[in-house]
Amino acid sequence: MAEFYVKHLPVSDGDQYAGIVFEDDLLNLDESVILETISSHFSKVSVHASMHFIEAVQASNDYHLDIIPVVEKNNEFVGAIPAIDLLRQLGKITGASDPGGLMVLEMDQRNFSFAEISKLVETNDAQITQLNTYRDNASESLFATIKINKFEISDIVATFQRYEYQVKYYFGEELYENELKDNYDHLMNYLNI
Repeated sequence: MAEFYVKHLPVSDGDQYAGIVFEDDLLNLDESVILETISSHFSKVSVHASMHFIEAVQASNDYHLDIIPVVEKNNEFVGAIPAIDLLRQLGKITGASDPGGLMVLEMDQRNFSFAEISKLVETNDAQITQLNTYRDNASESLFATIKINKFEISDIVATFQRYEYQVKYYFGEELYENELKDNYDHLMNYLNI
């Protein structure tokens, strides 16, 4: 556990999955105790090899595990997936490393329309490369995180604001910043003459 920086470790009995042992449980034991004697303390959390990796992400989140055991039918232990590998795969699927701008919109759930959001983005000569939603139970609002295929998104932000969407966050280049820099460069050129 210390070598791989994990606080949880899958335990197998032969090729049968026995459960997960927690580092805290091991630290409280005498060095002469064998794992079999504490098997009743093992967590039985695992994911099936045929499940989508999102299920493993959910198990990692639900049980705060940094390693997820994978089993086949009849509880046969196949291996384990570190949570960091799940995070990397999640980043690929959500397009986190893809180039482009990012926006987060807040709205009532009943007002969410993928068609309308897509239309507003496309009217600005852009496309949605990724759209994820999540619901905030406290405010009962729906948040839509939108990845857009271009960096310059000031026109898109303005369009959403014009249609009374609440733009909570955006990241991308701002056209007015570029124009301001161009105007500054022109002024400096004029002053140098």
